[in-house]
Amino acid sequence: MMTNPKQAISEESLDQACAWVARLRSDSITSSDRHQFKKWISQEENQLAFAEITELWGDLGALSHLPVDTLFPESIPSPQNKAASCSASSETQKQLSSKQWTLPQWLMGGGLATCGAIVALWVGYQGMGGELKAQIYATERGQIQTINLSDGSEVKLNSNSELRVIYNRNERRTELVRGEAFFEVAKQTSRPFTVTAGSANIRVLGTEFNVELNPQSTRVSVTEGTVSVSETDSAPGLEPESVQLVKNEKVSVSERGLSPIGQTSPEEATDWTKGLLVFEKTPLKDALTELNRYLAVPVAASPQVEDKLVSGTFEISDPDSTLKAIATALDLHEDHSNSNLTILSPAHN
Repeated sequence: MMTNPKQAISEESLDQACAWVARLRSDSITSSDRHQFKKWISQEENQLAFAEITELWGDLGALSHLPVDTLFPESIPSPQNKAASCSASSETQKQLSSKQWTLPQWLMGGGLATCGAIVALWVGYQGMGGELKAQIYATERGQIQTINLSDGSEVKLNSNSELRVIYNRNERRTELVRGEAFFEVAKQTSRPFTVTAGSANIRVLGTEFNVELNPQSTRVSVTEGTVSVSETDSAPGLEPESVQLVKNEKVSVSERGLSPIGQTSPEEATDWTKGLLVFEKTPLKDALTELNRYLAVPVAASPQVEDKLVSGTFEISDPDSTLKAIATALDLHEDHSNSNLTILSPAHN
């Protein structure tokens, strides 16, 4: 396998290269595809990954109809050295043309089968709008993951969260199945970016916003640009209600509809991305909803105390200590008699 002493090729880049090979084999390349590919291939690691995959599939005879040589002549290995790319350094080109090839660990881990599946999926789905099978990203409790999407967008996925991504020629569609995510969306006027989360539909062209999916509602907070938020469903005969949010605005969407637009801040919307939970006069039941993303045993407040207000900044790395601090500050009793649920209630004097 080709190696760069300064930059290893990640499995993610190899998978993305597979997807690009499949897309470039299709008969429906668009100007947006060309722009995306040139942006993607401009990164050195992606150049190396693309050269790896085109070499691999070339050896297998699978690239006979790949139009990349006419669409992007500057971006693929040449027949002579299989190694030149549009912006590769001379050092990279030497490494790309090296004959010291070995079987990649990626192949041994199933990468070849994955690449073949991606090619088959892309070509097979052309008759259905060029849609790929959904990519699913999920985090465990206590884990925060950064996801780099193929269009240049970035998503930070909070603890115990799940995101599904489906891109096609006409749209960039995602679904937040559970949890919370912060989106930095690359602008593409020809392909809107949408998020479905609970009772909320979110549509943007390019902006930054946070989506928090709770049991009773979905909260959308905007930190940059403009975001359209609407209901997923409405009463028969009525159009779904919608609002436009701009920077430092937020709204909640539930089965009862949209809440009034409120004010927020980048600090409030993205505190969790910095490892913090920040509460400012937050109802206890709402604070516990956020804290439950990190606790091994969930906690709930009794009706007598669920509206008490919580203020403070807490480390999400130690959620048990955060719970104790909140209980102490509000003079609450922690009932651990149920091993599957902690209950906060008024302290017994």
